Amino acid sequence: MKKLMYTLLLLPFMAIAQNNESLIIENVMLTVNSENIEEFEAGIAAHNKKFHADGPYGARVYNVLNGKNAGKYMLIMGPLPWSAMDARPSSQEHADDNYKNISKYLTPEIEVNYMKMHPELSNLSKDFEINKVSVFMIDVKRFKEQEFMEKVLKKVVKMYKEKMPDQIYGIYSNEMNNMDGMDFGWVDFFDNSSWLAKEDKFAQNFEEVHGSGSFQKFLADVEATTDGDRTEIWTLRKDLSGPSAKVMAITRE
Repeated sequence: MKKLMYTLLLLPFMAIAQNNESLIIENVMLTVNSENIEEFEAGIAAHNKKFHADGPYGARVYNVLNGKNAGKYMLIMGPLPWSAMDARPSSQEHADDNYKNISKYLTPEIEVNYMKMHPELSNLSKDFEINKVSVFMIDVKRFKEQEFMEKVLKKVVKMYKEKMPDQIYGIYSNEMNNMDGMDFGWVDFFDNSSWLAKEDKFAQNFEEVHGSGSFQKFLADVEATTDGDRTEIWTLRKDLSGPSAKVMAITRE
């Protein structure tokens, strides 16, 4: 049954991913002219429902609620393999619609990242509906990526598995070198803002899983492998998105 669920999830793009390519999420940060928000939202909603309604080219739109990007929109397309990128919607009709209904309302400020999914580390083991996400972005030191994976990331994954097995989360790494603190992303999915008020038991849980004194060693490893981090809260705009909020389960098996 688990393998069947995985197959159903991938059906829209199995034909273009026969060589076991990793799956990529395209993240596009959009800044809208403040006087054109109404026109932009009407335009991107119609555009996504016409050209990006489902499958690997389906596009969801989020509002960013905090931090330096508060007030911006995040458009996410995928997941899809790199080999599918060249077949994305690119007709003249698509280009004209994009300009008429979206791009003419944007400022020149734009940021695009391509994030590789890590299903072997993530927990997407049950169906859920995207509502709100906590996006924890990590700036990894040069040449410390593998050390970060082994000494930091995998230890947190182990702790989540044992202490928070029902928490749905995804782990992603940036496919492109950057100097913007966007090397790794840990995304927790949640339904209600009360999730943000839950008691922080990270240190306690970590030591219960990895042993007494392990948390201080963990902090030293974090300091040695990273240059910082930040968290953004995004909310899904179902009215502006192509696909529904439903995400099907995926398994590591």
